Amino acid sequence: MRVLATAGHVDHGKSALVRALTGMEPDRYEEERRRGLTLDLGFVWTRLDALGDHLAFVDVPGHERFVPTMLAGVGPVPAVLFVVAADQGWQPQSQEHLAVLDALGVRHAVLAVTRSDLADPGPVRADAVGRLADTSLGKVASVAVSAVTGTGLDELRAALARMAAELPAPDPAADVRLWLDRAFTVRGHGTVVTGTLGAGTLRLGDRLVTGDGSAPLRVRGLQSLHEDREAVSGVARVAVNVHGQGDAGLRRGQVLLTPERWRETEVIDVRVNGAPVAGLPRRVTLHIGTAAVPVTVRPLGTDTARLTLARPLPLRIGDRAVLREPGGTRTPQGVTVLDVRPPRLTRRGAGRARAAELAALTGRPDGAAELRRRKLVRRADLTAMGVAAPADPVAGDWLADAAYWRELRDRLATEVARHARAHPLEPGLPTEAARRLLGLPDRALVDALAEECPRLRCGQGRLYASGDSHPDLPPSVDAVRRDLARNPFRAPEAGRLAALGLDRRTLAAAVAAGALLRIADGIVLLPGADAEAAAVLAGLPQPFTLSEARRALDTTRRVAVPLLEFLDARGSTERVDDQRRRCRPGPGSGGAGESRRPGTARGDD
Repeated sequence: MRVLATAGHVDHGKSALVRALTGMEPDRYEEERRRGLTLDLGFVWTRLDALGDHLAFVDVPGHERFVPTMLAGVGPVPAVLFVVAADQGWQPQSQEHLAVLDALGVRHAVLAVTRSDLADPGPVRADAVGRLADTSLGKVASVAVSAVTGTGLDELRAALARMAAELPAPDPAADVRLWLDRAFTVRGHGTVVTGTLGAGTLRLGDRLVTGDGSAPLRVRGLQSLHEDREAVSGVARVAVNVHGQGDAGLRRGQVLLTPERWRETEVIDVRVNGAPVAGLPRRVTLHIGTAAVPVTVRPLGTDTARLTLARPLPLRIGDRAVLREPGGTRTPQGVTVLDVRPPRLTRRGAGRARAAELAALTGRPDGAAELRRRKLVRRADLTAMGVAAPADPVAGDWLADAAYWRELRDRLATEVARHARAHPLEPGLPTEAARRLLGLPDRALVDALAEECPRLRCGQGRLYASGDSHPDLPPSVDAVRRDLARNPFRAPEAGRLAALGLDRRTLAAAVAAGALLRIADGIVLLPGADAEAAAVLAGLPQPFTLSEARRALDTTRRVAVPLLEFLDARGSTERVDDQRRRCRPGPGSGGAGESRRPGTARGDD
C-alpha cells in the first residue's frame, strides 16, 4: 500500500477529486456533505493497476480554520496530491499548505489542476508548478483534470502510480510509532484507533504502550482497508482494536509505540529551516505526526534553538516537525530534531557553547559521533534516540567512546596510586570511592576498567596497583606472626594486641596485605592456618565435638568456636547435629570449598 494526503485551498475540489478517483466518499459527516466543506480528515482508497497495489488518500480540510487538522493529516504521510482549481488559481491556503509541506520536507507530490472544464488550466498549472519547484517538492508531475467530466482522471492515475512507485520502502522491522488520527468505540469490541503506520509491523497480539509508557495495550484486532489482517507493515492505513488500561482515553494526537524502544522528552534542540531563529515568537505550537504541542523557544544560534514542550513526546534525532503560530499570522517553519537529550544550560556562556556544538550537527543519526559527544551512554538510550550503536558495550549495556574510555582507565590507575600514597595502611581504593572520583554512574564500569588495566588488581571490593609492594606494616605485626608461628591456633589476646599497639585499622591493613588471616572480629591467624586446621581435624575420628577439635588444635574455646564456624562457611566442615561436626570430603576440605552461611556454635564443650 502507498499512502498520500491531499493539500490545497478550501473549495478547490480535493474531496470531489478523490471521490472520482476512488468511488468512495471521503467526507464522513452529514454536515460536511450538506455544506460541501471538509471539516475533518477523511480516508479513502483505490487500487491502481499500473502500481499493482492500493493507493490510500488522507483527505484534509482546506479552510484556514482547520490548518491544525490538515497538519495532523499530512504529518505522518510521505507524499501529497496537491490540488489547485483552474478557475480560482493560487490562493492563501494553497500557499500555507505548501509552506507546511516544505517545512516537513515532503519530497514526493503530484499536482492536479481541477475544474479544467470551467477555465483554461494552462496559466494556473504553470504558476503552481513553479511555486512547488521552489520548495522541497521540487519539479512535480502535473495533470489538468475535471471531477465532473472525468477528463484527465486516467492520466492522473498514471502520474500517481509513477510517483507512488518512487517512494522509498520503509523498514518493516522498524520500531512502531503510530500517531493516532481517530479513536472511537465499537460495541462488542471496545476501543479502535486509526492512523498511518509509517514503518515497522503491527501484528495481532502485539503489546504496545502509550507515549508516556504508563498504559500497556494489546492488539486484539487489526484491519487495513476494511480487511481483517494478521499483520500490517508500513506504510499503511490501519485500524487497531486495542485493549488495556487507559484505552478509553486515547484520542487524536496521542501515539502508540513499541515497548521499551522509545523515550519521551520535554526538551529538544532543533535546527530551524528557512528563517532566522530570532524572528520566531517565544511561544508557538510544534506539530509532528498528529500531535500539536505548545512549546517555548529559546534561540541558541542563527538557525538553532532549544524547544521546551508543554507535554513530552517520543522523538528521535532526524525527526521533521513544523512550528506554527496559532492563528497562522506567520509562515510555518520546519525544524529538524538534532538532540532529544540535550545538556542543561546553567553556566554563563553555556548557550553560546551549545550553539557552536549544534552548528556541526546534521540531524542525521550517527552512532560514532553521538558516542564521541556523550562519551558514555546506555545502548538502550542511544537506540531510543534513533541511533544505532557503533560498538559493543564495555560493561553491561554501557557504551563508551574509545578515547574517553582510555582516559578513564588512566585516571583510575592514577587515583589508585594516589590513594595508596595517602593511606599507606589502607592502600586499596574502594570500588565505590573510585566510581565517585571518576563521576561514573555504575560500579560495573569501574570493574570493567580495572579488568582492562594491567596496572591494577582487585580484591575484596578494593583496587590495588599490581606492582606496588604491601604497605609498610609496623614491626608489631611481625611480632604477632612470630607468636603464631610457635602456636598456629593460639590467636593473640586483646591485651597482647593492645600492648603491641595493633588497633583495628592496623590489623585490617595487615589482613589486606596478606600478612594475617582474619577469622572473626579480633581473632587473627597466619594465612593458611584454615587449611592447616582442616587437615588436623581430618585426622580425628569422624564426627568430632568442639572439645575434641580444641584439644587437637591446641587452642582455646575463644579461638576454636569462630575457627570452626569459619571452616563451616568455607565448606571444609559441616554439622552433623547440635554437638558434632565432620570434615567434608572433596574440594571443600582443606579450606577451598564454597562459602555457606556460618553455623552457630553451641556450648558442647
